[in-house]
Amino acid sequence: MRELKAIKGAGRRRGWLATSAAVLLCAGAAMVLPAQAWAESDAVKELAAPPPIQLPLKPSPEFAKFPRYAGMLGSRQIVLKLGPKSDDPSGVHGEYQFTDTGAVILIAGDRDGDTLEVEESNDGTHITGNWVGKFAADGSVAGDRMNVDDSNPQPFDLKPLAAGQAVPAPGAPATASAANKAAAQPSAAAAAAAAPASSAAATGGHAVGGVSNLQTGE
Repeated sequence: MRELKAIKGAGRRRGWLATSAAVLLCAGAAMVLPAQAWAESDAVKELAAPPPIQLPLKPSPEFAKFPRYAGMLGSRQIVLKLGPKSDDPSGVHGEYQFTDTGAVILIAGDRDGDTLEVEESNDGTHITGNWVGKFAADGSVAGDRMNVDDSNPQPFDLKPLAAGQAVPAPGAPATASAANKAAAQPSAAAAAAAAPASSAAATGGHAVGGVSNLQTGE
């Protein structure tokens, strides 16, 4: 009888130990699996996330082939690169760069006909200003740049640059046609000044003895 009780007690202890071991194994698996799943989730997020933006911003190769515009933003000269978004027919994006410091600002927004409305960011994350402007028939764009709360408007007036054209000095004509026109103005003025002198020389005397190339003063 005692042996039977001892056998039953040993069986109960073995069953309890087996049950405890199973519970511990399940608990361990429950702890390991979430940790493993969390690690895999982080790895997927890291692969899917865009690379961090390096500050200060540098000119992006993505915008290198976009049309360029040069001119003044307030009292400072800038060069704007602006082009269409690939995933939005009315969307535009790009960057502009101050010629004095080289600082780069990102811009993105919409163009509806000749109306331009874009936002800017100096770090690729936070909006630092708004632009509202109009495109003219010659391709130039002018308007105002404002802070996020629409305060402190600064005028901008930008002219398109031809492909490969160097950025003109501040105040110089931005387009080749404007430069040619400006260069032609002194020549026209010089020609106008020379015309009266030539006229006076032509009328300053008369032919003598039928010889047309001999003149005497009146």
